Amino acid sequence: MIDTSHCQISVTESRPDGRPILFIHGNSSCKEVFRHQIDAAGFGDRYRCIAMDLPGHGASADALDPARTYCMTGYADCALELLSILGVENAAVVGWSLGGHIAIEMVNQSARIFAYTISGTPPVAKGEAAMAAGFLPSEHMHLAGQQEFSDEEADAYAHATCGINAPYEAFLLDTVKRTDGRARKNMFAAFTAGLGCDQQQLVQTNKTPLAVINGAEDAFVNKDFVASVAYANLWENRVHLLDKVGHAPFWEAPDQFNPILDRFLKEVV
Repeated sequence: MIDTSHCQISVTESRPDGRPILFIHGNSSCKEVFRHQIDAAGFGDRYRCIAMDLPGHGASADALDPARTYCMTGYADCALELLSILGVENAAVVGWSLGGHIAIEMVNQSARIFAYTISGTPPVAKGEAAMAAGFLPSEHMHLAGQQEFSDEEADAYAHATCGINAPYEAFLLDTVKRTDGRARKNMFAAFTAGLGCDQQQLVQTNKTPLAVINGAEDAFVNKDFVASVAYANLWENRVHLLDKVGHAPFWEAPDQFNPILDRFLKEVV
């Protein structure tokens, strides 16, 4: 547990040295979703893999000041503060869904991020119309900003976000139920209101190497929008789409996701 100005943050590290890779999970999830990368695929042996639970998520404490922390700018500030406390001068970031949006905001806030990978994250411009262009209408989309869940809603959200055909484990539901509901409500309201950087503009102008790895059957993300963005420095000049895979390709299809991430990290780290 690491003390930050936002709250106590739960962190795991694969090793104390090596080039740092920070893994950031999605809305109402936890750091354990990256076990197929950090533990099973050997990334943890080659790099200093750092996985954090966001404030209000997993084993981290709830935010001391929800209005400050539960938004893209607050989460990014917390992650950058955590890296400083850990003595990390610069890092690559792997962000999933909400974690990808946080990664983009971290690039906006600091030059210490030397490369980043986003998955299940449409880099949208500001405003509700822009968000509507990047996200697909979904029966579960409204839950992303809902404070309180019934047992049925928690179960539905856990299944939908990990991927309808993905392996399902009890901790995926437990972490949804554990999440501070204010984190969902505040984050979604702030994002809709345009707090933080214009994410589409950033990826179109910032030269930090970026890899985009998505599931072709992602129920939340408009893949045509993601493909249409004029990225400033998109790795291999294309969005990597995994066939018949949903919103969390690193969890559902690590055998397809990991070799792509491995190639990217070998080039940039």
